[in-house]
Amino acid sequence: MHVAVVIVGFRNTGDLVRCIGALDGSHYADFDVIVVENGGHQAFERDVAALPAVLSGGQPVRLVEAPGNLGFAGGVNLGIERTPEADAWWVLNPDAVASPEAMGELVKRLAAGDCDAAGGVLHFADGTIQSVGGIWQSWIARAVSIGSGAPLSTRFDQVEVEAKLDYIVGASMLIHRRFREKAGLMREDYFLYAEEIEWFLRGAKAGTRLGFAPEALVLHHQGTTTGWSEGIRKRPKMPVYLDERNRILVSRDQFPVRAPIVAIGSLLLMIVRFARKRAWRQIGYGIQGWIAGVGGKRGVPRWMSG
Repeated sequence: MHVAVVIVGFRNTGDLVRCIGALDGSHYADFDVIVVENGGHQAFERDVAALPAVLSGGQPVRLVEAPGNLGFAGGVNLGIERTPEADAWWVLNPDAVASPEAMGELVKRLAAGDCDAAGGVLHFADGTIQSVGGIWQSWIARAVSIGSGAPLSTRFDQVEVEAKLDYIVGASMLIHRRFREKAGLMREDYFLYAEEIEWFLRGAKAGTRLGFAPEALVLHHQGTTTGWSEGIRKRPKMPVYLDERNRILVSRDQFPVRAPIVAIGSLLLMIVRFARKRAWRQIGYGIQGWIAGVGGKRGVPRWMSG
């Protein structure tokens, strides 16, 4: 199975160097790499200067300068479209560091033929798990990460995890050609956040199935370009606004009948969540995002593009 590794960068050449350096040690060899730089020409030139054109195993690394900031989904879609020969696409965050076994384990799960996309274990540098996949709570528009906070030594039952999976976290997801054929590409009007959730929910309606590879370990240095990794009271406007807006958009797009009830519950939950941490400024950001979602606003927010 030939895999195209799709990485979307945004002015974070150091992350890209680390991410691709880890891929150079992969035990699975049938792949190539495509990097889509969303951060403009200067960032693209820095990438060209810092990244190898070919890995030690002969795998090519291709760099593509996006025509503007396409967001995560737009960058992923461009990477997929530029690699039509691939049997599968491993969408990998630039702030992710894959173990040598990760790609092979994901391919093995996908090659079993009973699933159309596969995820593994995302973990943090402190040895705790970020996620092994997610559950979407459709009545309150909230995502719940399976395994969050557990030690990395935790053993997960593949069948049990797969029975719960609604989505695979976008930092590491292996997508088979079958999935793209059934579900299409990612929605670019989300720009950032929750687009993978909408994608997998849409795929489920089209008959796709998700798989879990418990030995596919990926270290995730979360939010190095968006500010999401900041403490909740220091979190900047963009991730808070877009996260809240796009959760509402997922509800509008996938569960439209529930949307009015979901909007009220989501607002109350968001206020409580930030208030508990005395993150008053973030409540303001979140309310702005919630209003935008209820109003059906999409794409790059005007306050960002202006």
